[in-house]
Amino acid sequence: MLQAGQAAPEFALPDADMEPFDLSELRGKKHAVLYFYPRDDTPGCTLEAIDFSDHEDEFARHGCVILGVSRDDCISHAEFRDKHGLSVRLLADTEGEVCERYGVWQMREKDGVKKPGIVRSTFVIDRKGVLRHALYGVNPKGHAIEVLALVKQLD
Repeated sequence: MLQAGQAAPEFALPDADMEPFDLSELRGKKHAVLYFYPRDDTPGCTLEAIDFSDHEDEFARHGCVILGVSRDDCISHAEFRDKHGLSVRLLADTEGEVCERYGVWQMREKDGVKKPGIVRSTFVIDRKGVLRHALYGVNPKGHAIEVLALVKQLD
């Protein structure tokens, strides 16, 4: 698992519109909130994505972009975004490589069965590309406001 103070692992992934996104593009320009979630259009993931979208303007005022990542593909992301009117950029990590680099792909137990999956996690990355906060196992309810408070401390 990653720790605050480490360099954020670099990556490039396609978004819901199949447009490439490279984290290094933000270096020296903007902060980033990178949040990992298990699946498109599930209750907790929908709550979290709507919450981040609802506060996106406030994040932008603090020079911060919000990026959601799951292993769903670009088409699933586009359907999820359009169905719920999401404004945050959703990135497709279909191979799970970025999930591995950020330490969010872990063995989880659900209904007595252990299997690998994404642990809901959020990373606050500053303009220099340094992890300022690494939050694993977060609760989606009210999470966007908690993260916004952390971002405000970066200014």
